[in-house]
Amino acid sequence: MSRVTPPPSRRKVIFMPETPYHRVGGEAAIRRLVSRFYELMDELPEAYAARKIHPQDLGHSGEKFVMFLSGAGRTAALCREFGHPMLRRRHLPYPIGPRERDEWLMCMPLALDETIADAELRGQLYQAMQPIAEHMLNRGEGAGGCGRGH
Repeated sequence: MSRVTPPPSRRKVIFMPETPYHRVGGEAAIRRLVSRFYELMDELPEAYAARKIHPQDLGHSGEKFVMFLSGAGRTAALCREFGHPMLRRRHLPYPIGPRERDEWLMCMPLALDETIADAELRGQLYQAMQPIAEHMLNRGEGAGGCGRGH
């Protein structure tokens, strides 16, 4: 029994919207971004407070950050390997105040500018990261979390 292929006029074509993950260039581009981000934290004296709350060897942190930034495609892998992200809870042992947040946020657009060609996408990614950085505050002004003791 042979299968009949419908003529082109009757074929269904489904277009999937391009995700930010694909627009950025996939895992390779995210790895370049994360690598440059951590290099900047090492290089810039004005990022000292943010850098000092990270481990000396950033390999493990970088891998988790790549998985996190890769989004839905890697969320299952992230959860299998490290448990649910629970970002704020995982960052509670580290003193993150306005200075650390601001230094982290200072490095991110620099890394984005150097690794992501699409200016609109860079802006969207940075905008998405700002509330996450704000949510990580656990010291000083603005350290209220979600208001439920988390």
